Parts: sequence; structure tokens; C-alpha cells
Amino acid sequence: MRVPAQSVCTAIRDDIVSGVFERGSRLTEELLARRYGVSRVPVREALRTLESEGFVTTRRHAGACVAEPTEQEAADLLEVRMLLEPLGAARAAQRRTEAHLKVLRGLVRLGQERARRGEGEDLSSLGGWFHETLAQASGSPGLTTLLTQLGHKITWMYVVEQPARPVESWAERGAIVDAVARGDARRARALTALHAERAVAAHRLRRPGPRQESVRTSQHAVNTGGGRN
Repeated sequence: MRVPAQSVCTAIRDDIVSGVFERGSRLTEELLARRYGVSRVPVREALRTLESEGFVTTRRHAGACVAEPTEQEAADLLEVRMLLEPLGAARAAQRRTEAHLKVLRGLVRLGQERARRGEGEDLSSLGGWFHETLAQASGSPGLTTLLTQLGHKITWMYVVEQPARPVESWAERGAIVDAVARGDARRARALTALHAERAVAAHRLRRPGPRQESVRTSQHAVNTGGGRN
């Protein structure tokens, strides 16, 4: 069975975001094909997609390499997200489904419970799922894709500190869901803008480690099933 390039793209992107491939390191088709147990064809297609997303760059005499974004580029991403997330929330207030509301309320309930108990290990992941679901509720595939890509790149470039008052942070998300449920686009936009502004203060740039000239060659199976990306 031919492995879809999208699955290979997701696997490479995940490894870039998690730091398996350091910034500036080479990404050769041969080594990537061996790592993921696929042919070079889906790897080549995946690298083109990742280059268009800004994760990969092509250098003369070096081929494909992990991109090395500047601090200004990283700051610009946060600014763009602060503009797009409130728009997504406003759209969600107009287009959300009951299924979206059920998931959003469940995430808020779970986040609030864990925040009250001081169980902060999973709060970052829950927050990510919340904002992905809110973007999907916008009913705009283009906006959802942009926000998802921004989320991947921001996770790659930044370490996010846990909020000093996680219970209040999840209360803010609960208020956003209430506004979305009532169809109040203006309030959903305003609350999300305020929440995003506060969240930005918790972002700290990741400092790249020593550059690696090669990638791991051990085979890493590609998940061909549907994923979050």
C-alpha cells in the first residue's frame, strides 16, 4: 500500500516540532525514507509541503534543511494568531454546531477540574485541543488550516509557561464558549482577544541546540490513520 504523502508530512512535521530534527539540520530523502519506512516519492512531496509551510528550506549545495526562523518571524506569528483567533471565535458564534459546543464544554469542564486539583501536566494539551476545536467551529476550512499551522509553528518556536492562575485561564475559556453558544459574535471576539493577549505573555522563545548534520536512521513507522493535523 502506498503511504500518502500527507501522513509522511505529518510525521516529519511532528518530529521537527518536537525537536527530533534540530533547526538547520539536513533532511535527505534517503534518510527520511528509511526512518519512516516509505519510498522517496511521498518524502519528496512532503518536503515540498513543509517548505510551503515554513518548516523546511532548500539550500544550495545542501538540499532540504529544517528552517531557522528569526526572532522577528517568531514574534510575527504570535501577532498574527492574536488577530486570527478572535476572528475564528466570532465565526464560531455564528456557525458552531451542537457537536462543537459539546466538545468545547467538555474540554472546559475537564480543564477546570484539573486546574482546581493542581494537575497541570495535561493542561497545555487540553488548551491546544480547545483552541483547535474552536477554530473548527468557525466553519471556515481556510481559517482553521491557518490557525492549525500557526499552532504547530508556535509550539515549535516557543516554550509556553503554565499560567500563574490556571483556574482563571479556564474560566476565560468557559466565558468564550458561553458567548459562542449564545451566538454573540462580538463578545466571543472580545473575550478571545483578551485571552490571547494574556497568553502571549507566557510564551518564551526556544533556544536552538547544537546543530546536527544528520538525522536518525532507525525506522519510524508512519501512522496512516487520521490524525489531529
